[in-house]
Amino acid sequence: EVTLVESGGGSVQAGGSLQLSCVASGFTESRYRMAWFRLPPGSAREAVAAIYTNNRTFYSDSVMGRFNVSRSDGETKMYLQMNTVKPEDIGVDYCDIGRLAGGAWYRERDYQYWGQGTEVKVSS
Repeated sequence: EVTLVESGGGSVQAGGSLQLSCVASGFTESRYRMAWFRLPPGSAREAVAAIYTNNRTFYSDSVMGRFNVSRSDGETKMYLQMNTVKPEDIGVDYCDIGRLAGGAWYRERDYQYWGQGTEVKVSS
């Protein structure tokens, strides 16, 4: 059974920083991508950032230059360092994982598993 557990969400003031973490267990593929997807209030889930096993990274335009995605080599762990947080970063952030076989980093259907999410609240 594959499980993903996110942590690190909470309340942060606009302009502040927050780090999210994700630990995946039971996933046995050697080549994979992990991503963060955000569900803003009243909107559809959107891709935020992703990292592949070769450490190639991808970001949405809205977080480029502010967020940094990283992973632990040899472990299915991923982090999202959120800097200069903005009110539009509010939402529930989900960690997704999928085998690396074509597809696109920002497409949810290219990921096979996801966690329960961790909520980020931003106060201005």
